[in-house]
Amino acid sequence: MFIDKIKIYVKAGDGGNGCVSFRREKYVAKGGPDGGDGGSGGSVVFRIDPGSNTLLSFRYKRKFVAQNGGAGEGGKCHGKNGEDVVIKVPAGTLIRDAASGRIIKDMSGCGDFVLCKGGKGGFGNKHFATPTRQVPNFAKNGIPGEEREIILELKMIADVGLVGLPSAGKSSLLAAVSEARPKVAEYHFTTLEPSLGVVRTHGDGGFVMADIPGLIEGASDGAGLGHDFLRHVDRCRMLIQVVDIACVEGRSPLEDFETIDAELCKFSRALYERPRIIAANKCDILGDPSSDEVAEFIDEMKKRGYETVLISAATGENTRALINKTEEMLSKLPPITVYEAEAVGTDGYASPPSPADTVIKRDGAGVFDVSGRWLELLCGRINFSDRESLMYFERQLNKNGIIDMLRESGCREGDTVRMFEFEFDFVD
Repeated sequence: MFIDKIKIYVKAGDGGNGCVSFRREKYVAKGGPDGGDGGSGGSVVFRIDPGSNTLLSFRYKRKFVAQNGGAGEGGKCHGKNGEDVVIKVPAGTLIRDAASGRIIKDMSGCGDFVLCKGGKGGFGNKHFATPTRQVPNFAKNGIPGEEREIILELKMIADVGLVGLPSAGKSSLLAAVSEARPKVAEYHFTTLEPSLGVVRTHGDGGFVMADIPGLIEGASDGAGLGHDFLRHVDRCRMLIQVVDIACVEGRSPLEDFETIDAELCKFSRALYERPRIIAANKCDILGDPSSDEVAEFIDEMKKRGYETVLISAATGENTRALINKTEEMLSKLPPITVYEAEAVGTDGYASPPSPADTVIKRDGAGVFDVSGRWLELLCGRINFSDRESLMYFERQLNKNGIIDMLRESGCREGDTVRMFEFEFDFVD
């Protein structure tokens, strides 16, 4: 089975929480706080797998979660860092944001890519000791790792794409000029998935050729198999359009050409304008290769700016001439397209959230409800039964403008303020 587009969920590991601990040993005076920091969460890393050409491995596993960081411990012991989760994908895979569809990364000719960063570990209480706060009964929570839904879309990396109607001879041509062995049979849609083959040229030279399943009229609108696989010729530097010059299917070569030409134009103007060679296949069963019909077709292609090569994929006739012409054309073309990343926001929290994201709403009972990721993390590391911890909490609210935001929202002395499970009366 060939799978070239799939949605998955990925999440980096959360940072471990800092530890509240105090050194208490016999004969050790003034031990003080010794709570260790939490470990960092593992990241989600994408890596190119050179031996893969399908996303089939994601069919049954679509959720990838990295390991969380370990919590800090007493004795200033640092929590264990979480292990990264490495996701291997075929070369040419686009990583898209599921919500916007924008490209995050093109996994083509690159090294490892960190999509979601693991959260940082929280500080232990040893960091909060000061000359006036010698017994800090609180520590920082770890920061949650980034998470998101993404779409993996495979666009095969090939220099040359073979396009044409079913049974035009694309698979036979690929088998004749490379070591690839696609299925070849005398019925439509024998090829159900794209095939890649390396075509050797002079010396150590060569290029990659892709056989795209047969297109039909309406393929760009979803008819047949073409709509699903046209994306695989999107990267190709040039196209070889295979037509049945012997009219075995009862169609004229010009009709075959114009059908595919129209579908390419509808799917992508850039693809339509890609350099192209016309491979007039099945010349071995032509009654007269120099007939007026063949000459008219070649002349028509020349008027449209395309060179035609008469070949026979079955016998190998003129296939070397086609490969030489293709190599010559490729030498003048730019390299394979690598898509640039597009600006995409993130819902993750691998970096500390900002107090500016705090939201204040007043409910029907007149209570000011304050929420936000930054505030949630702050409340998580406060020991509300400890006076010094409460004083630290109040200073953080003042320092980061939360108290001013409450005043601007109409909060006055005596009004009730709710911050998650903590409620208090506002004192101005």
